[in-house]
Amino acid sequence: MRFDDKCALVTGGASGIGHATCLAFARESADIAVADMNLEGAEVTAREVRRIGRKAVAIAVNVADPADVAQMVERAAGELGHLDILNNCAGVRELIPFLELKFDDWQRVISINLTGTFLCSQAFARYLIGAGRPGKIVNMSSAAGLVAAPHRAAYVSSKHGVIGLTKEMALELAKNNIQVNAVAPGVTETPMTQNFFRTESGPAVLRKLHPAGRWAQPEEIAQMILFLASAEADFVTGATFSIDGGFVAGRSFES
Repeated sequence: MRFDDKCALVTGGASGIGHATCLAFARESADIAVADMNLEGAEVTAREVRRIGRKAVAIAVNVADPADVAQMVERAAGELGHLDILNNCAGVRELIPFLELKFDDWQRVISINLTGTFLCSQAFARYLIGAGRPGKIVNMSSAAGLVAAPHRAAYVSSKHGVIGLTKEMALELAKNNIQVNAVAPGVTETPMTQNFFRTESGPAVLRKLHPAGRWAQPEEIAQMILFLASAEADFVTGATFSIDGGFVAGRSFES
């Protein structure tokens, strides 16, 4: 299997893309540390991983807290034996017009999406270097990290920032044989987006936004994450991969 003797740490693993990624890694023989603010949800994912036949540990973490993050990496490595892969899936967003956006709302999104990615990646990279191990980091950007979207100033800024951080980490960590890449999904059917799917016009709007005529499922994003975490991607670093059904490619003017 692709990930025999590999251990992956996935933040935001309780739901959505993080949950799908944990299960996809497990099906390819990886052991998993499921980290999330929602410990109960992380435990559910961990139980699913164990049912697949892999080792799993659930860890409560606030990715914006340096002490929490340090403990997460230490515990994950200790309970699984070692770590090879980090997938930064933890994320939140806001739907607030720019002129109405309060500092606290801005800070919450930036602290989890961007600062959290920095803290988790730094702690993980320090672990790898200290252990003398190569490794992979796969960050979560978004189509909103490549183009803007209304009422998402903090989210758009955080996801653009993740792309820049990914490039910087790739440059600095290449000498340590640590590859760093990012994925940039289009609209994906997850708990974060479910309210939009429930509106009368939502599904039709989403189909028009994506040239492919549909939105993504979490499992589709997970497959790109697995590729970037695999040996097949050993010469890939500093890149961001759009998985968006053509969303950022442009708009069709056909009726």
